Amino acid sequence: MSTAAPVQPTGPGASGPAPLPGAAKRAGESPLRRLPIVRHVRQAVGLQRGMLLGGLVICALILLCALFAPLIAPYGFAQMNDANGDFGTQQAPSAAHLWGTTVGGFDVFSRVVWGTRTAVFVIVVAVTISLIIGVVLGLVSGYLGGWLDRILVVVADAIYAFPSLLLAIVMTIVISGGQSKVVGGVMAAAISITVVFVPQYFRVVRAEAVRLKAEPFVESAQVIGVSKPRIIARHIYRNATRNIPLIFTLNASEAILTLAALGFLGFGIEPTSAAEWGFDLNKALSDVTSGIWWTALFPGLAIVLTVLGITLVGESMNDLNDPRLRLRKKPRRSRRARAQRARTGRTAAKEA
Repeated sequence: MSTAAPVQPTGPGASGPAPLPGAAKRAGESPLRRLPIVRHVRQAVGLQRGMLLGGLVICALILLCALFAPLIAPYGFAQMNDANGDFGTQQAPSAAHLWGTTVGGFDVFSRVVWGTRTAVFVIVVAVTISLIIGVVLGLVSGYLGGWLDRILVVVADAIYAFPSLLLAIVMTIVISGGQSKVVGGVMAAAISITVVFVPQYFRVVRAEAVRLKAEPFVESAQVIGVSKPRIIARHIYRNATRNIPLIFTLNASEAILTLAALGFLGFGIEPTSAAEWGFDLNKALSDVTSGIWWTALFPGLAIVLTVLGITLVGESMNDLNDPRLRLRKKPRRSRRARAQRARTGRTAAKEA
């Protein structure tokens, strides 16, 4: 005797669980549309959409400049002469030097373009390393608890209590040993910024892990004998890292400012090792009082635009993640509804 598989009832009088309105649509979406930035662009409307797209355009331009710096910049970042001889110092903008030259005889336009590569490298290295370390420590500390959790919390709070710039300066001196070479300067700046950002990721992820380990789905996994590493990797990690893209964008803008501050204070990178906007601003201080505006204006604008672009993306993502701040799309009225509304308005006018 064979039995048929149960069939879900259909029709107007059918009973049983009905699929969610957007379930089929979400199931058919490509993975690309579910990425954080793509999903936020699709959700954004009005001013939020304009801010997000504006920030993405600025960030894209910075990335293109960093990627194609050898093709965009007419000279090298440490080049001081060409076939016609030395560039000269503090030369005004001209056809040969679009943004003039610095007090050291470098081309300002080339220094700014090559500086994008240094900025992007430091952002990627610093924020990525701090993200990995902070997330791993936060997951382990929040889920396991005990003495390990207490030690990690005390260490994170101690690091977080120091002023971020002062901590970055100390770490730069310790790592580079006072040398501002490519590895000693750029990597020292990146690692010093990493130390500043690790407690931020640790705090956020640990708080989510502490909350999630008391959820029923985690307790069910514990009851059936799932190992702790598997629970952390499959259940806690996915739910505790939803706000990481937002923190990543906000920390990226802070990394640019910290890098520029290190260079401005003299703890950055020598001009013969790499181009760095903060160092160029430091050397242009005396030029401003002499009426030489181009040596400080363009590196400063580069810092402002980079921070502005990343901040626009981060703030827009923050607003879109919060239902209280997210702007909603106005429902579209059908043609029949618009015609009916127009007829109702004409009828009311005639009766009046």
